[in-house]
Amino acid sequence: MNAYVTELERTLSHADLPRARQHYGRVAEITAQSIIIDGLNAALGHGDLIGVVGPDKTIIRGEVIGLNPHNATAIMHTQLRHVKTGQKVFPLIERPLFPSQDWVGRVLDHEGKTIEGESPKEGDRAINLGAGPPAAILRKALGPRLGTGIAALDTFLPLCQGQRVGLFAGSGVGKSTLLGTMARSSSAEINIIALIGERGREVRHFAEKTLGAEGMAKSIVFAATSDASSAVKLRTAKLAIATAEHFRDAGQQVLFLFDSLTRYAEAHRDIALTAGEVPALRAFPPSTFRALAGICERAGPGLDASGDITAVFSVLVAGSDMEEPVADMVRGILDGHIVLDREIAERGRFPAINIRQSVSRSLPDAASADENKMLQIAREHIMRFEDARNIIQAGLYVKGGDPKLDAAIQYYDGLDQFVSLTDIESIDQSFLSLSKVLDIKSES
Repeated sequence: MNAYVTELERTLSHADLPRARQHYGRVAEITAQSIIIDGLNAALGHGDLIGVVGPDKTIIRGEVIGLNPHNATAIMHTQLRHVKTGQKVFPLIERPLFPSQDWVGRVLDHEGKTIEGESPKEGDRAINLGAGPPAAILRKALGPRLGTGIAALDTFLPLCQGQRVGLFAGSGVGKSTLLGTMARSSSAEINIIALIGERGREVRHFAEKTLGAEGMAKSIVFAATSDASSAVKLRTAKLAIATAEHFRDAGQQVLFLFDSLTRYAEAHRDIALTAGEVPALRAFPPSTFRALAGICERAGPGLDASGDITAVFSVLVAGSDMEEPVADMVRGILDGHIVLDREIAERGRFPAINIRQSVSRSLPDAASADENKMLQIAREHIMRFEDARNIIQAGLYVKGGDPKLDAAIQYYDGLDQFVSLTDIESIDQSFLSLSKVLDIKSES
């Protein structure tokens, strides 16, 4: 036993994972991604890390997701091909993580390590992956508008400091490109980007092409690819929001881009069902709503002496179904939603934002009276043209039949081109461009 413990200590030291105590249990049962552990109930709590020593003396990690009087259930972080019944299981103490400026410009995993397995330099304050949001009554109100560099967002759908919005989109309609543009062009001091459930190829493409050197220079990207276990996806998401909280507490304005909340919900569902929860709508258990609310609430305004976390959470909507469970759950949690429309993307206009279906709950307070009047005029033109699009294209409308529709026809193409503008230098420039499209003289 002593020789085995010495070898285990050497392995754990190499893995940078200290052993909690000398208690150990054994693997009693193995399922597709979880194990049942006998003999460790008294030493484990929900969410604790455990380690199984593999045949090559490497640590196969997992975390506890269920406990009963007889055994514990743990979901593993990697594949189980080297785990066998009867193997010893040890409780582990999680190594604290200390974000620093050295994290900026890197792509990190759920342990705060680079893809090559390197650990960036540590800061002086540890983060708490399971922290709660600031007390609601003590949080600041939404701050001034945050420039995004995207004309549609800086005008029709303003994003204020501390605001949380959803980006609702199907696959292949420009969601990642839009997030990358925001990261490059926003006036935030730092971007924290969580890529949860993305394809492996897309992670490198997003970092090198979509963000580019300009975007990566002020970004930290956390990635858990689609083949990662559900536990790793959830831990990566929690590490990302905890890192955003770290920089918020340091007084910085943080832009938190989370792609995607749907994959996070699916990973939570996977773990909850494995732990024995009862499935409900489309197999999502009731606890999924609380998990989504929990991660969304951790973003938002900070306390008076801190910065804010302005967040954009992407939501995948299959077939543009805004009533699918995750989309339906989060619309009531967030402060607005941006809808990307496949029909708009198919006719070649990017970003494919559907202005009529999108809303920012920071309006009308985020804009001046003149700006709100301009936005109302523009929205009315868009609405009238799109409602009459079929009869116009069919040649059934005769000019002069409706003066308001005549105006909508006159201005629609200009408005459509305006919504496609990106990399705008300032919010004022966006409104100036909009006023020119509408032939309105700027008061400023």
